[in-house]
Amino acid sequence: MPEGIDYAFGRPTMAALKSAGITFVCRYLSHSPSKNLTSSEARTLTDAGIWIVVVWETTAKRALDGRAAGAADATSARAQARDCGMPDDRPVYFAVDWDASSGQQSAINAYLDGAASVLGREQVGIYGGYGPVKRALDGGHARWAWQTYAWSGGKWDSRAQLQQYSNGHTIGGVGCDYDRAEADDYGQWRVGVTPGEDDMALVCSLGVDGEQVVAAGATGDVKFTVEYSDKHGLHGENGLSVVIAPAAYWVVADALVDIDGLTAGARIDLAWTRVKDDGTFIDDPWRLAFTADESGRIRAQLGGQFGVDASNRLRLRVYNTAGVPVAVRDCLAKASLLKY
Repeated sequence: MPEGIDYAFGRPTMAALKSAGITFVCRYLSHSPSKNLTSSEARTLTDAGIWIVVVWETTAKRALDGRAAGAADATSARAQARDCGMPDDRPVYFAVDWDASSGQQSAINAYLDGAASVLGREQVGIYGGYGPVKRALDGGHARWAWQTYAWSGGKWDSRAQLQQYSNGHTIGGVGCDYDRAEADDYGQWRVGVTPGEDDMALVCSLGVDGEQVVAAGATGDVKFTVEYSDKHGLHGENGLSVVIAPAAYWVVADALVDIDGLTAGARIDLAWTRVKDDGTFIDDPWRLAFTADESGRIRAQLGGQFGVDASNRLRLRVYNTAGVPVAVRDCLAKASLLKY
């Protein structure tokens, strides 16, 4: 079974993790940046081939604050997870980090229901001892479970995808707990990668490193400077083209984009665009408008299916119709061939 660890404030090196046989890590999302997973850490783990699981925890008994608290925490967790490159279909575990009694379960269930109102039930997990885990799963308030041996009295719920089975260890000078996966899918992900995808079909998984500015009234193609995967060598042209196909294929493409510098309510367009070999525009069959939030930021997801062949390329384009320059802070994209 896959072996993993969870840790908070330290950061083991990739060499230390590999040497210890670690295949996944469980990392925090919270209001304490010093213990949180970061986008750079997620990319480093991804490059090392180590899977990631995320858990939200602020205070140990936060789940007693009920539904509104669960919704608020899930909103924050989703934003932080997206910033780290987690695909939207991966779960967040919510911590019940004490010996919760049956009398406290109704508040815990309400908290999980609040999280589900934001993330969807299929993306809600619980971390805790045997009692709260079993009761949450029995009632359908969580789809995922990470059970700790603490407060479990030697009992394990067979439905829990993860088990924290031993505490108080050190790897690479960093304190950690030992975990093991009891299911093939335990909520793990890497940047741009979800388990279960047909690896042969994946053309590329790409990211950007550093800010890219698109002037007011201008259009710009996102330049992908980080290759997480390019198995068939179909990403090229200095990063501008997501796919360069040697023959005719149908491509499924998906991108998660983070743009700021706007005023609240300002709109810009994002598009999957096809261009000729020389960069001449062909069409943008998947173009949508997005509106900036109160902070002047747009976090958008854009996907679609496209025909690509040796005479054209697929790019991700920003149409800046706003009256100010905008900055592409982060962008994750992946493309797969329906048949390779």
